[in-house]
Amino acid sequence: MVGVAATAGQYVLPVGSITGSILYDVIGAVSVVAIVLGLRVHRPARPAMWRWFAAGQTSFVLGDVTWVIYENVLDLSPYPSLADVFYLASYPMFVVALLLLVRQRSSRLGDLIDGAIVATALALVFWIFVLRPVAADSGQTLVEHVVTIAYPVADVLLLALLARLFTSGGARTASVHLLVLGTTLMLAADTAFSLIPLYSEASTHPTDPIFLLSYVLWGVAALHPSMAAAPAPGRVPAEVGRGRLLLFGFCSLLAPALLLVPNIGADRVGRWSVAIGAAALIVLVIARMSGFVFEVRRQSAALTRTTMNDALTGLASRRRFEVALADALDGGRPQMLLLGLNGFKNVNDELGRPIGDRVLGLLAGRVRAVAPEPSVVARLGGDEFAVLLADAGDDEAGTIASKLVTSLSAPVAVGGHELYVGVAIGLAGGSGITPVELMRQAESAMYAAKQTGEPVRRWTPALDERAGEFVRLGAEIRTGLDNEQFRVVYQPIVELPSGRVAAVEALVRWEHPTRGLVSPIAFIPVAERNGLIVELGEWILRTACHKLAGWRVTLGERAPDRVSVNVSARQLARPHFAATVAAALSGSGLPASCLAIEVTETAVFEGGQAVIALHELRALGVRIALDDFGTGHSSLGLLQTVPVDILKVDKSFVDNVTEAGRHTVIAEALLQVSSGLGLSAVAEGVETAEQAAALHRLGYRLLQGYHYGRPVAEPDFELTAAITTSGEPVSA
Repeated sequence: MVGVAATAGQYVLPVGSITGSILYDVIGAVSVVAIVLGLRVHRPARPAMWRWFAAGQTSFVLGDVTWVIYENVLDLSPYPSLADVFYLASYPMFVVALLLLVRQRSSRLGDLIDGAIVATALALVFWIFVLRPVAADSGQTLVEHVVTIAYPVADVLLLALLARLFTSGGARTASVHLLVLGTTLMLAADTAFSLIPLYSEASTHPTDPIFLLSYVLWGVAALHPSMAAAPAPGRVPAEVGRGRLLLFGFCSLLAPALLLVPNIGADRVGRWSVAIGAAALIVLVIARMSGFVFEVRRQSAALTRTTMNDALTGLASRRRFEVALADALDGGRPQMLLLGLNGFKNVNDELGRPIGDRVLGLLAGRVRAVAPEPSVVARLGGDEFAVLLADAGDDEAGTIASKLVTSLSAPVAVGGHELYVGVAIGLAGGSGITPVELMRQAESAMYAAKQTGEPVRRWTPALDERAGEFVRLGAEIRTGLDNEQFRVVYQPIVELPSGRVAAVEALVRWEHPTRGLVSPIAFIPVAERNGLIVELGEWILRTACHKLAGWRVTLGERAPDRVSVNVSARQLARPHFAATVAAALSGSGLPASCLAIEVTETAVFEGGQAVIALHELRALGVRIALDDFGTGHSSLGLLQTVPVDILKVDKSFVDNVTEAGRHTVIAEALLQVSSGLGLSAVAEGVETAEQAAALHRLGYRLLQGYHYGRPVAEPDFELTAAITTSGEPVSA
């Protein structure tokens, strides 16, 4: 504000007064000090530009001081003089400073041409109205002539650099804005200083405050904190915007418009100047428009590459795959393999997306390595890949699918982790169908493979029939829930040798009004797939808790100790499942220790939210049972990560336990594992007294199966089949 006030004071002070001259020189010197101080305080990464500005301003101030001495001390007004040496010496320094400023921004050819267009148009005007009249003055000596011309020539250089700065893209800091504004004011003042003597007898004093204001702006620019900020690079827009069209149009029309000025159009040199300037502008505008066309074509090609290729893996994109599939269907019987990774979401959730992206990249490389030439390998999105065999038979496609399963099932080492990612592959092929239909068939086969646990599944019409049945059954499950068609039944878990019912397992049955009794094997997978298992599971949980709470009241000591409720992977995946269990316990008044949650190995194998939910349930006091133990991917490995209280040994190890052989050895080993870990072992699927006796001899004390009772709504809690000390079953 002080600098602006002092600048305004130049209009008030008398012309040529010693006070005004001293104030003028002081403001110039202060601006130099401000630039040096800004360099020391903010320490920009590239100080050279500011040093050149400071040097140029110093030279300009020396010129001002020299002229004041000439005028007020020596009482002389020489031209040219030592002051002109200082003035002219400052211009190269300002030019270098602006060049450094321009270099910090964009150096693209388009920006250079834009600056050249504006600079050429303005330079033409400057030549006609300033430089040519100055050069035409014949009343000067050679030295005077050279010095007089040097000023507007230097102004033309500054003009070209300013045009380059104004036409470059990118954001500008406040410091750069102040710097450019100060230079613009200096150029305007210098131009006015040259024009006023040419076209009038007026004093050049009104230009002095403009010079001073440029000094002030330079000093403020150096002191502003943004002077140390990294320059934002310019950019070339891909399209010809309205502003650019107006700019190019104005510059192109400026040259012929000058011919309308009488003194120019009637003058041969003026006409030639306009002609040369117009030709240069036309060439520059054509070059710039060619640049726009090239940029649009380049971006179009880049967009095409982006559309046709997956950025993450480098494989073909979904769009490119669809085009290739359409071409293949036109000329033959292609085979399509659709690959869906199993459990990949957990990799992203637990290890982060960067690790997940690296895993996808490595797996994509494996798919590409297995796929034969010239097949098309694509990433369709997420964790799905596809392989298109343009001309192959069913057997060849099956062989490649088997190789892919082997390759993708191998562990992936990423970021210090060894990850196992399974895959399900759907196969489809044929002719006379649309690409959309073939992709639908492959997708249907892939989801069927995931559902059944098969690594590879080929599409057949039966899959569509099954899908239709799934849809119908899903709708009927919704109706069954609304109309209370489901029933909870309970199967005893017997404690040996006493024969007491120590626990019950809650199971669900569907009493359909037209289908009759629908097996859980038929409707549970459908409920899992459409999400209704969550609502159904919560209802079973609440019902079972209330049932056991009621038995505890009515039966007393004869009531079972706990009830086991099966929980699906989809239920465990819900973040607030533990809160749902807590609400069921609270609503029924059942202690948490009387509830056991049964989960399968496959539900928790992939970790993630499922394991978190089990830890939360354990914190509530709920017991955790691992169902079908021994049949999953890595049963023993799960015992290290999953909180388990009960191991339910699968029926497959019980069926042949009466015979000597590996089944007996495995059943005994599983019991030893559970005993060593302090867990309870429950043998499932016990159907005969002989099996019960054999299991008791091995050391099992908790048995479950049809031998002790089928699942019913109201089990008999009297002693069932006791075991004598000799190991033989007797009636209780």
